Amino acid sequence: MQIDFHYYATYCAAYLAGYSHDECMEICYSAQFVDLCTVSLLSRVKGPRSAATTQLQLEAMDTRTDFLGLQYITRIWASFHFLPYDLYADPKKGGKRYKNKYRLICNTNGALLVDTVALARNSTLQAVGIAMHVLADTWAHKYFAGIPSLVINNTDFHFTELVEKDGETIERPVKFIHSPGTPDDIENGVYVNTLHRYNENSIMNLGHGRAGHLPDLSFARYKYVPAWGNYEEILKDNPSDFYHAFAQMVYAMKYLRAVHETFETGRYDTEAVGPLKEKINGILTKRQLDSCADWKALGEQLSGREIEEFDLEKYVSEYTSADAAEKDETFLGKFFIAALKQKSMVTNRIYSSGSLLAGISVDFNEKGFKGIRDFASLISQSRKEVGNE
Repeated sequence: MQIDFHYYATYCAAYLAGYSHDECMEICYSAQFVDLCTVSLLSRVKGPRSAATTQLQLEAMDTRTDFLGLQYITRIWASFHFLPYDLYADPKKGGKRYKNKYRLICNTNGALLVDTVALARNSTLQAVGIAMHVLADTWAHKYFAGIPSLVINNTDFHFTELVEKDGETIERPVKFIHSPGTPDDIENGVYVNTLHRYNENSIMNLGHGRAGHLPDLSFARYKYVPAWGNYEEILKDNPSDFYHAFAQMVYAMKYLRAVHETFETGRYDTEAVGPLKEKINGILTKRQLDSCADWKALGEQLSGREIEEFDLEKYVSEYTSADAAEKDETFLGKFFIAALKQKSMVTNRIYSSGSLLAGISVDFNEKGFKGIRDFASLISQSRKEVGNE
C-alpha cells in the first residue's frame, strides 16, 4: 500500500476506533514511517541500524543475495510488508528450500497477524502504527513473499486487468515495462515492474516487484497465474481487499484500546465502518494513482481537525538532540524499539518453524543476550516494562 492508505486511511480508521486526533496523528505517522525507516536514515540520525523497516531501491540493489544477504532481506520484508501466513504449510511438492520459501507467502488472517497485533497491545502508539502497517499490507501483498524468489513471486505473461468500459467489465492484458521513474499509465494499462531475471534469488524477484505497483493501487482488479499455485488463475480484487483491511484495522485498534478483550482473525468492524461504506468504496474504486486528497478529506470530516502532511523530518531533531539515556523515550526512539520488537518476533517465529531464512533467533529471556548490539536497547526496554507491571 501507499501513503494514501498507510497515512490518511489509517488516520480515519484510528479515529473510528476511538483514538483522539493527536493519537491518530502519531499512529498514522508511525504506519507511514515504516515505508521510510531505512538504514540510510538510521545512519543519518545515528539510530540502531537493525531497526530498519524497509530498504531504499539502491540499498536493496547493493544487498548481497547469498544466504546471509537473504536472511537480512527477509528480516525486513517478511516482518513489516509480507507477513507470512502459514509457517508450517506443506505444499506437497518441492524440496526443503522451496517449502521454506513457500511458507513465507503472505496472506490475510494468519497466526502471525494475531501475534503482531497482540505485540502492540499495552505498548506505544508507535507500535500501534507499525502493527496497522503490517496488517494493511497483508491485504495488498497477499500471495507474494518478502524474499527474492522467481518461483514464488514471478507473474509470467498471463496477467490481465479487469476494467469498466461502457458499463461493462472487460478483461484486458496488462503491459509491463521496466522504466524506473516513469508513472504508471492506468488509462492504457501500462505499469512499471522489475526486470525479469531467471536467477531465483535476484533482488528483482523480491515481493511484488514483478507485478509492479498494481498490488498497492486500491482500484486494481487483476488476474495472474503464479507458479506456486499449480498454475491456477488468481483474482486479486483490491477494492474489496482494501475495504476489509480498513474494517479490520478499526476492529484491531479497538482491541488495542481494550474495547475488545481478544483479537480474532476474520473479524471486521462493519458496524463502525458501515455508514461510510459508500464513501469509502468511492475512494477505493476511483482510478487514480494517489488518493491522498480523498482520504484526507474524509479524515478531516470525521474529526473536524486538520491532518497535517507527512513530514519525514518532523521528529528527527528531537531524537538527535536527546541525551543517550533519553533517546528511547523520544518519538523515533519508541518507533525503533517497536520495530525491533516486531522484527525480533517474526524472526523468532520463522526460526522456530525450522527455517533459517530469517537467521538464527535466541530467546533472551532464557539464554540472555547473544546477538546484534542494536537489540540490547530492546532487552533493556523489555526489562523496564516488566519492572513496571
